Amino acid sequence: MNRSLAAGGAALLLAGLAVGTAAMAQATPDIPSRADAVARADSALAGHRSAALASTADTFSVYRTIVDPTGASHVRYTRTHQGLRVYGGDLVVHNGPGGAFAGVSNALAAPLTLSTTPTVPAASAERAAAAGFAGRVSTVGASELLVDASGERARLAWETVVRGTAPDGQTPSVSHVLTDAGTGARIGAFDEIEHAAGTGKGVYVGTVPVDTTGSGSSYQLKDPVRGNGYTCDMARGTGSCSTYTDADNAWGDGNPGTSQSAAVDAHYGAAVTYDYFKSVHGRNGIFGDGRGVPSRVHYGNAYKNAFWDGSQMTYGDGAGNTHPFTELDISGHEMAHGVTENVVSGGLTYSGESGGLNEATSDIFGTMVEFYAANSSDTPDYLIGEKIDYFGNGRPLRYMDDPSKDGNSDKCWSTGTGGKDVHYSSGVANHFFYLLAVGSGSSEWGNSPTCDSSTLTGIGNAKAEKIWFRALDVYFTSTTKYVASGTNDARNYTLSAAKDLYGNCSAEYQAVQKAWKAVNVAGEDTTCTNTPGPTGSPTASPTVGPTTSPTATPTSTPSCPPVTNATDVQIPDAGAAVDSTVTVTGCVRNASASTKVEVHVKHTWRGDLSIDLVAPDGTVYSLKKAEITDSVANVDTTYTVDASSEAAGGAWKLRVRDNFGYDTGFVDSWTLTV
Repeated sequence: MNRSLAAGGAALLLAGLAVGTAAMAQATPDIPSRADAVARADSALAGHRSAALASTADTFSVYRTIVDPTGASHVRYTRTHQGLRVYGGDLVVHNGPGGAFAGVSNALAAPLTLSTTPTVPAASAERAAAAGFAGRVSTVGASELLVDASGERARLAWETVVRGTAPDGQTPSVSHVLTDAGTGARIGAFDEIEHAAGTGKGVYVGTVPVDTTGSGSSYQLKDPVRGNGYTCDMARGTGSCSTYTDADNAWGDGNPGTSQSAAVDAHYGAAVTYDYFKSVHGRNGIFGDGRGVPSRVHYGNAYKNAFWDGSQMTYGDGAGNTHPFTELDISGHEMAHGVTENVVSGGLTYSGESGGLNEATSDIFGTMVEFYAANSSDTPDYLIGEKIDYFGNGRPLRYMDDPSKDGNSDKCWSTGTGGKDVHYSSGVANHFFYLLAVGSGSSEWGNSPTCDSSTLTGIGNAKAEKIWFRALDVYFTSTTKYVASGTNDARNYTLSAAKDLYGNCSAEYQAVQKAWKAVNVAGEDTTCTNTPGPTGSPTASPTVGPTTSPTATPTSTPSCPPVTNATDVQIPDAGAAVDSTVTVTGCVRNASASTKVEVHVKHTWRGDLSIDLVAPDGTVYSLKKAEITDSVANVDTTYTVDASSEAAGGAWKLRVRDNFGYDTGFVDSWTLTV
């Protein structure tokens, strides 16, 4: 895992980069394969090197590829200069439907022009990095020469990785230190181990289902449904970790003194976070490849923290070893760091304003995981770490309705925001998200002020979370800031995301504009003069939360004819899920709150089957769960789902899986009426 260290970096974003999905539903989309999308992006990059701020000494490698249901594509690249890796040199090439070049999201401020011959030797950088390490050093790695382009000017630098133990004697540390290869000055450092900033008292989620592996008298706390993620016991040490086993598959008793109780919290938190990103955002696990996340509990002695180290979660037991740090929103927060660092090349730089956006992204998704779970023992809210009582006075770690209530966080952007600790500069984005989702003033969730004395009405969690994820997934670069001299800022990118999802100058687009203005983040985007009608209810996502749409003049809802797929699709017995696809065209609006899914499946034991509707953006709506005791044959049912946050146009899928052996069948036909 690599991150650039210094804040900064302007960017270039060409006009026309964000193309609204609603506007492109007029005709059957040309959906390129990933290989075709890369070929188009490579061609666009070759023909628009000035847009990429590319010098003749730059080369590019594909990092990730995204293809939208509209046919638009977005290819992330990493950059080398004269053969050296470039921190803060990442970019995203955007092509519209049909392959037309649509712009570049760029982390660079200017093309690179610098010597790549160091005057400071690597050995000097290594000695300085070790000397500046706070804690006990175990190893110092060989330094790598690279270009640091994450600041206002690019410079040659050595990166040295120092491994050891933090001053507390327990927390592992993997410190990446950048040293100026021309002057020997320390540029900065970040720790690969990411922490929750003070997380505490164990949260017990009550009686919950946990997926395990085994049978008979031997079970493991290992989740076969979610990529074999497992939970293990460190027994208050910092070395080995033993996977939990149990004879009766009944885990924990709710008592923090019982080892398995914290393990249940952690295992459940990992499962819910995995499900949230997959169901709501279409991401296949934290890493995007279906792998599960290991969770280590009972780390260290009276260790008051939890951390993500790039591959796994680790939880301490808190003061007196009586308060395990396994709160649900903290689990979601930490694992969201894993999503960020796997989505954006190098992750969002963990310093300055980009570091605040990194932490805010984790706060936002940790909170949305809590809403997604809707657990009665930990009711959803917009407080971070509210159950752990870290300070001993009942105060949460952070407040999203008014971040300044913690005494440290910024609720309004200022020129000093980037100089704060990233857990406090995160307040600006946290406040933005709250205002976008909930609105200003008093509500059941808090009392949220605005920095410009405006009054805002929220668009709901379901839309706000999709806008933030789309911006992260498609537009953010490693050096994205709140306010940038170019367009490499969160305001610009969230507006592009809102435009993609809901249309230019839609109610949602205008809500994003107003929410940023309300936290003192101004922009050069065009002011919308229209008053659009609502583009759909914000409650379609399986989250729970405020659902009020911005006040708008109602408009009529265009009629969209039903679409049917009558091609038989065989369903493998106890095998992988199969999809049957229909494409909605010429329907320029969102789907309705009463979208109809008429399903006809021939099967000798329908209880084997789980059936889902998959929207064009990957959101999954459960229609039917497997119930082994339901022995009746065939499914002939019309389901109603609230898909009103989805653009109607695009490819919709009926996904059917046979979860048990012996009985067989096929999808006969299905009809979608949006």
